[in-house]
Amino acid sequence: MYTATTDQIASVITSQELLAHWQGHRKLTRKLIEAFPEKEFFEYSIGGMRPFAAMIKELLAIAVPGIREIVRGATEQLDEDLKEVNSKAKVLSLWDKSTEELNNYWSQLSDERFHETILAFGKYEGTVYSSILYFIDNEIHHRGQAYVYLRSLGIEPPAFWDR
Repeated sequence: MYTATTDQIASVITSQELLAHWQGHRKLTRKLIEAFPEKEFFEYSIGGMRPFAAMIKELLAIAVPGIREIVRGATEQLDEDLKEVNSKAKVLSLWDKSTEELNNYWSQLSDERFHETILAFGKYEGTVYSSILYFIDNEIHHRGQAYVYLRSLGIEPPAFWDR
């Protein structure tokens, strides 16, 4: 098994810079949630894609549970069935709470762990850093779908670079 030194891990980007990058994406995703009309947030879809609310449930089911699993070393269930997500206000509250939880768990993640091999959600093998990059990429992917939804509704979405 490969073990990287702290110097090797921080040679391109620090863990705090990676967290800031991710939180920038989360800030932008929050702006997209806010931009949706309530009804369309939960019901609108194009071409068989899920409504944005369903995508946000997925993102909430991945981010904090995924980092918590990495930190604690105990397998988490991927549970997208967030029944309490029934209004945009509730979604935004959960999003803000998960942002704080992410910061808390991240502070417990040592740099040396980033190259460890894990089995995310008991199913997906990769390194800690590749799993985190997947969590971020997945959010960006779903946010792109939300941009299409908003534009098709005649709503100008927030600038993609405004993180």
